[in-house]
Formats: sequence, C-alpha cells, structure tokens
Amino acid sequence: MTIIDRLHHTARFLLAALAGAACLIAAILAVGRIGRDVSGAWAEAYIPDDVDTLPTVDAAIVLGTAPYGTRGQRYRTLSHRLKAAADLWSAGKARYLIVSGNRIGTDYDEPTRMRDGLAALGVPPEFVYRDFGGVRTWESIVRGRDIYGLHRTIIVSERDHLARALLIAHHVGLDAWGYASPGQSYAGLGGNIIGDLSVLRAFMDSVLDRRIRQGRRVAIGVDPPT
Repeated sequence: MTIIDRLHHTARFLLAALAGAACLIAAILAVGRIGRDVSGAWAEAYIPDDVDTLPTVDAAIVLGTAPYGTRGQRYRTLSHRLKAAADLWSAGKARYLIVSGNRIGTDYDEPTRMRDGLAALGVPPEFVYRDFGGVRTWESIVRGRDIYGLHRTIIVSERDHLARALLIAHHVGLDAWGYASPGQSYAGLGGNIIGDLSVLRAFMDSVLDRRIRQGRRVAIGVDPPT
C-alpha cells in the first residue's frame, strides 16, 4: 500500500468516525427533545396558573440559580423566582420556604442571596430555610425529601424547568406541584441543548441514583432556620 493509499484510507476512516459521532449526537439530542416534550406535557396538570388552586404545604422548594452572569449583569431569572416564592408564601400556600442552591465559599452563596432577596420582598428570614446542598435540581428535590422530611411540596421555578423538577419529585415519592415564575430557563439554541441533556440526565439519575442523602435532618417548623 502506497503512502497515498494510506492517506486515503485514513481519511475515509476519519470521515466515517465523524459521521458516526454526528449521528450519535443527533440521536441523543432527539431523545432528549422527546423527553422534554413528554415531561412538559405531563407536568402541565401540576402547574396551575391560579395560586388559589394549589394545595397548602409545610414548605415549598425554591430552586436556585446564578444571581449574576459572567459579565456581572444581574439575572432576572432569580428575581422572578423570588417574587413568585414571596407571592406563594403571602397567599398562605407555603408556611415555610426552602431556598436550595449552591454555595462555593463566601464569595458565591445562592441560598443566602435568595433569603436576603425574599426578606426584601417581605418574607421574614425566620420562615426561610437555606439548603446549601442544592447543586443540581436532582439534589434539591432529593434533599427536600431526605434532609427536610418533605412528603408534599410546591416547587418554584420557570415553567420549562418545573417539568423536569416535577418529574424528579414524583419519581422519588413526593406529592409535588409547581408554581411558575415568568420567563424561561432554557432559551436559545444553547439553552435548548442544555435542557434536552438535563432531561436525559434526570432519567439516568432516576435509574442509577437511589442513595439516601445523609446529613443533619431538619424538621420544618420545629428546627429554626439557620
């Protein structure tokens, strides 16, 4: 085999590998899109527009997100979630709020910013529990069950995010409802891809991750918020 023949053979192999990888990625994204569509349609029954139709729960879970973007710009997403959570509390539908997010040292602390934001909206801090282990939606929901002892809850986030959160909640045994804040979690091409892959990961977690979360148990309404 000449050098030219070897180069042609290598080029054909690389093209075939690239084509196969492209087909695999397309198939994964297609399955993710189907999963999002199906979960979104299923979740609609648990996300009423009228707050009065929601059940009354001991605690609602407010899902965290980054308060600021990479350029320091303020994200409206978080402020919309906090406003929705404050409305939910004011309506008497949730006696307490669990603000669940990520904390990385003292410079990045989603739950504390959320608690302070709720205080500015009229929710006293003594009604807000901070969950620092909510690094992902899956963790926020499972910790609500295992650490905070929830059996029934209302989850606060954008409608397109709530579909996945509610799917997780019902899978792990929670009687869960959603209260939607304005806007979208997954907008644009990049956001939609992330949303599709997140649904697939939730399906994988539901099969592979059956661990009971460990840590100090918190009795809502008995143990004071820290």
